[in-house]
Amino acid sequence: MHKIRLNILGLSVSQTQSGAYALVLAEETGDRRIPIIIGPVEAQAIAIQLEGLKPPRPLTHDLFKNIAVAFDINISEVIIYKLEEGIFFSELVCEMGTQEIRIDSRTSDAVALALRFKCPIYTTEEILRKAGIILDPESPSEVEFGRDIATTSSSKSESEFERYTVNELTDMMNESINNEDYERASRIRDEINRRKK
Repeated sequence: MHKIRLNILGLSVSQTQSGAYALVLAEETGDRRIPIIIGPVEAQAIAIQLEGLKPPRPLTHDLFKNIAVAFDINISEVIIYKLEEGIFFSELVCEMGTQEIRIDSRTSDAVALALRFKCPIYTTEEILRKAGIILDPESPSEVEFGRDIATTSSSKSESEFERYTVNELTDMMNESINNEDYERASRIRDEINRRKK
């Protein structure tokens, strides 16, 4: 099986399913994109890692990583190997010593773990042919589709937080993280970064 490496392009609010998100994976050496519909909990697990936020207590995927590391298990790669009736099938390729073990996984969980283990994500040419799309940068609907969650409310966050100092924003961000309100913490972090530019 010839593997094609994918990169995470971003997350956006799903245009087709209310309350869901689209995880957009991009072919590393091409123009094709794969949109995968995932739930809000899975989207949050991916977004937290993409945003570099550190929750005060380990989330489920962090716990899984901590257990794997404690038992000297490493995830070396994630493979999205099948697409059937609109559902993507993935597996984790794990290494334990010299032994290689493959574990079935939901694609959203596999991507969340790939981020934590800093391992590559692959798929096949067949899946890219079936599900891959090429986004036209001139098309507003497709640009909207590929927009990152963190930027969907950037104008809101600027007006919402502009009256606070950077120190106050830092305290607010830490409080949001402690309260596990990661979306708000992400908006505050974006406002802090915007001011530093």
